[in-house]
Amino acid sequence: MDFEDAELYRDITDFARHTPTWVRHTAEIWTEAGLLLFAALFVAVWWRARRDTTRAFAIAVLAPLATAVAYVCSEVLKSGFTEERPCRAVAGATASLSVCPPPGDWSFPSNHAAIAGAAAIALALTRHALILLTAPLALLMAFSRVFVGVHYPHDVVAGLLLGAIVATAAVRLGTRPAIRLAQAMRASSAPSARWFTGPGGPS
Repeated sequence: MDFEDAELYRDITDFARHTPTWVRHTAEIWTEAGLLLFAALFVAVWWRARRDTTRAFAIAVLAPLATAVAYVCSEVLKSGFTEERPCRAVAGATASLSVCPPPGDWSFPSNHAAIAGAAAIALALTRHALILLTAPLALLMAFSRVFVGVHYPHDVVAGLLLGAIVATAAVRLGTRPAIRLAQAMRASSAPSARWFTGPGGPS
């Protein structure tokens, strides 16, 4: 199947092959390590929210859960579209920097981009100023998936949008029950529950 952005994919991967070695290595590391950075941000936001309002804490806990839901949605869509990876499907393209995923590991949408888009929005919902950090990180991760040759541009755009939409909906829908649960845990006499939720802060 011929995709409208196959030529753009060729242009980006050709450009990638002519970048300095350190740029290529950085992109290959970032395309996976970026997930770890988002995980670290989730932990940092949760830790800070332990001394914040119950609502802020509830949203901080929902953020990684919303991201996980976005990942599941991305996987479901992959199995429906069954789009072949460009590193196998695009004729005349430069060899990908990363190893091309095996057949059956479909391309559309990008799971990495969906996770990045979801994490960026979910974290920003905990503290709006974080969008200045998380949005560029998500965009870089999405671009890196095309740069290393394992996704089409439309895969990562769709992944970012899917992740952002699902995360927003999941946080909005889950906030009230999460607040009730957090209130119960903060009122609990169990040390583990009180440690996890923290003492809270002024409303």
